[in-house]
Amino acid sequence: MSPTTRVFIARLSGIGVFDPNGDQLGRVRDAVTTMRIDRQPPRVLGLVVELQHRHRIFVPMGRVMRIEVDAVVLSSGTVNMKRFERRTHEVLVLSELLDRSVTIIDDRQQVSIVDAGMEQNRARDWVISKLAVRTAGSSRIGRRRGQLFQVAWNEVEGLAIREADQGTDTLLSMLSDLRAADVANALQDMPDKRRLEVASALDDERLADVLQELPEDDQVSLLSSLADERAADVLEAMDDDDAADLLGEMPAADQQRLLELMEPEEAEPVRRLMTYGDYTAGGLMTSEPVVMLPDATVAEALALVRNPELSPALAAQVFVVRPPQATPTGRFLGTAHLQRLLREPPSALVSGICEKDTGTLRPDAPIEEVTRHLATYNLVAVPVVDEHDRLLGAVSVDDVLDHLLPVDWRDADASRDPVGDATTDAVSRNG
Repeated sequence: MSPTTRVFIARLSGIGVFDPNGDQLGRVRDAVTTMRIDRQPPRVLGLVVELQHRHRIFVPMGRVMRIEVDAVVLSSGTVNMKRFERRTHEVLVLSELLDRSVTIIDDRQQVSIVDAGMEQNRARDWVISKLAVRTAGSSRIGRRRGQLFQVAWNEVEGLAIREADQGTDTLLSMLSDLRAADVANALQDMPDKRRLEVASALDDERLADVLQELPEDDQVSLLSSLADERAADVLEAMDDDDAADLLGEMPAADQQRLLELMEPEEAEPVRRLMTYGDYTAGGLMTSEPVVMLPDATVAEALALVRNPELSPALAAQVFVVRPPQATPTGRFLGTAHLQRLLREPPSALVSGICEKDTGTLRPDAPIEEVTRHLATYNLVAVPVVDEHDRLLGAVSVDDVLDHLLPVDWRDADASRDPVGDATTDAVSRNG
């Protein structure tokens, strides 16, 4: 692999970052630059690198030893492991520059930025020297609508002006392959205006998945910034327990207004979940576990748990009940675990293999009891029933973890520095 001389930053997104020994530290998620008041190319200050557990740090370009086609290699030394926080004067290249509309000076044509090329100058600083742009319409010099070409940084104007409404097509295409948790992490690094533009462009299902991965304050802020009708649609697309938790953080008037805009069949389980205490089985549970009637077969159960939208914890078992099947169901009969389902003939009935000896919980059971129950029986989910033994929902181990971990667990700094030797001082934005 040979080092490249000009690097287009969008192509760096997602590639591995390695220490001098060849050990992977993380992946590139963005680059940080600052705008200049003159027409000189802006300096690239560093890269935003995502480590394990979605922890993002800043790595100055001075620590980059070389950039290869499929890897960024750092020099030895330590890095500052504090979570990356964008400063006021800084610009995230991929999050903020992509899809910006600018004007080519020579022919006054409007184009949108789809990538930015950086290279080292004589001082060995990395600067953005080229822009890959796409035409918005035909030009007087023969360029077609949608044509992609490169221009020098100083051949365009309008970068210093913040757009009232910036496009999102290029950025969304980069985020499309990321998991919802990674998209949520990217949104946290964006300015409020850009975050709302991206959120508004996501479809309801995708935005619902992303919202569920954000801290509660960010969830409330983002949902409140949407039009009420759109906010209600997104709440409908969320898991009912997450929707209930989110609404529970909002003022009562906002709760009522959004619940009334939701479809009645979608709002009803959310209203019910909101009646339970936060740290009880009822407040933790989802009312949409995998539920089957006694005459269902093993083959039908296995088909249901193959649903990719189910979390692994909920897909690990099916709950067997008397009619009706929707929660609150008829009388709870027992649980058929996935491992047992895989050992039985496809034609066998789930009612014949379900177990009830691992017990159930009442909705008012405190989180400490839920945790002990899961640990005692080595479960990944436990059924919650009412006084009439009707299934109300299930608490999964991931629901419990979300409430046991510190509020700021997503932002927790890494405990140690995985890069090189420990003799070099921690680096700053200045490299």
